[in-house]
Amino acid sequence: MNFFNKGLLVAALACCTTVQVFSQGSEAQNLPTDYLTPAFHAGRRQALRDMMPANSVAVIFAYPERVFSKDVNYVYHQNPDLYYFSGYKEPDAVLLVFKDTQADGDSSYNELFFVRHRDPQQEQWTGRRLGVAGAKAKLGFKRVYNSEQFSKFPIDFKKFNTVLYDDLPDDVGGGGAGSLKELLGAFKEKADIKTSDKALTNDLNVIGKYATPKNLDRIMAFLKPRLDREAYKNSPIIQELVAKPDSATLADVKSKINASPSGLSLYEKFTTDLRGVKTSEELDLMRKTVKISSIAHAEAMRAVKPQMSEQELEGIMLYVHKHYGAEDEGYPPIVGAGANGCILHYEENTATKVDNQLVLMDVGAEYHGYSADVTRTFPSNGKFTEEQKAIYQIVYDAQEEVFKLCKDGVPYGDLETKTREVLSSRLIALGIIKDAKEVGKYYPHGVSHHLGLDVHDKGEYGGGLKAGMVITVEPGIYIPAGSPCDKKWWNIGVRIEDDVLIGKTECTLLSIDAPRKWQDVEKTVAEKSIFDGGKFPELK
Repeated sequence: MNFFNKGLLVAALACCTTVQVFSQGSEAQNLPTDYLTPAFHAGRRQALRDMMPANSVAVIFAYPERVFSKDVNYVYHQNPDLYYFSGYKEPDAVLLVFKDTQADGDSSYNELFFVRHRDPQQEQWTGRRLGVAGAKAKLGFKRVYNSEQFSKFPIDFKKFNTVLYDDLPDDVGGGGAGSLKELLGAFKEKADIKTSDKALTNDLNVIGKYATPKNLDRIMAFLKPRLDREAYKNSPIIQELVAKPDSATLADVKSKINASPSGLSLYEKFTTDLRGVKTSEELDLMRKTVKISSIAHAEAMRAVKPQMSEQELEGIMLYVHKHYGAEDEGYPPIVGAGANGCILHYEENTATKVDNQLVLMDVGAEYHGYSADVTRTFPSNGKFTEEQKAIYQIVYDAQEEVFKLCKDGVPYGDLETKTREVLSSRLIALGIIKDAKEVGKYYPHGVSHHLGLDVHDKGEYGGGLKAGMVITVEPGIYIPAGSPCDKKWWNIGVRIEDDVLIGKTECTLLSIDAPRKWQDVEKTVAEKSIFDGGKFPELK
């Protein structure tokens, strides 16, 4: 927490205080040794460079800082793309990757990096900064400058055929020289970037990549509420599709979208292709973060008691994560007991007792930037009821069938088709639904997403699975009170979510350390936990 408030500022001005200078040589020891290496990040930049069209440049900005409360920021989280290509973890930075070598007098370069400057006084409050020298020495860059120099740096973006960049954020706060706000403003001016409608850009990209005659009705229904926006009214492509939404028009529209891809769409395509298939270095971190999460889930099962609160179970998970070196969680932990387990993204975790109910825990560690995503559902009293067991087995069986499809070349969409097929047939058999079309009442989400530097990571969904992808497999059934079925099923929410590595002929279950079979879950809940026996003082 930053305690540098007005009172301290006045005190600092009123007397002479010696400010400790944090030099590169005074950095803390005993740091982890398994971070991604400069060679990894350099290799990713080269992989991007190999994809880029001739005479192009990619421009990648740091994420903005966000205010938590007044003068206190949230813990900073870097733009995963910038981290992927550089290893840099600080704000107020921009990386330029050039397709072709750029001449500069007697020297040349194919990348430039502008980073936040060193500030010994500020570093005493908020921690060490790499600065120019650190980015060179620790990240392996040769041409590094302070971010204040970007606005005056002689780069003519208009000479490039293509400038690749991501959506540019608008809500970046204030800041002076070298701030993200100044960096973005300078880039827009240098590259003559006009403000665009981000929703329209994204929708055109989705149409170009994923639209088919089969899903055209769904796409048109999605677009309908947006059609009164000025940007959509002025888009010839959107208006062509609206005027005649048939397969012939769709083919023509997709051809136009894909014929002249923008710098935004090319950036999205290239980064999606790269990040969607993990390298061996990334897989080492993925295995570790998922294993940490799986061990934590197993320990939560052992530790659970009916009198525990949801927050207490969350705390056990987080302690195990920290014990193994995970810096954070990849998303807000979900710990839902009973009816709360039927809320997909229940994040309050405020129930003071889980009682004799099912507990659904969707919690994943983040280790060196890479996120796990694991969910387990277990009875707090150690035994599933017959109804709970029946629903759990359906979800488990659906997951087992999907695992068989998780291999190179299988269309991604087949995973969802198989999930709905299994869940619907089994729910019909139990009398919970009458028609397969009703399965969405109790299974409202998808079965899978890519996993990596983002919990919902970049990756291709329209084509086939590829060896080296890491995805989730997460069928679920949620039957809230008031559902049109027998009351004995009410408030049963079950999700089993595992993280798998796609291989050539089969997948590897990364989250194997978290029990999955209902028999193994009951056995684990009955085991003694390392957290058993402790007693806290009573609050009065």
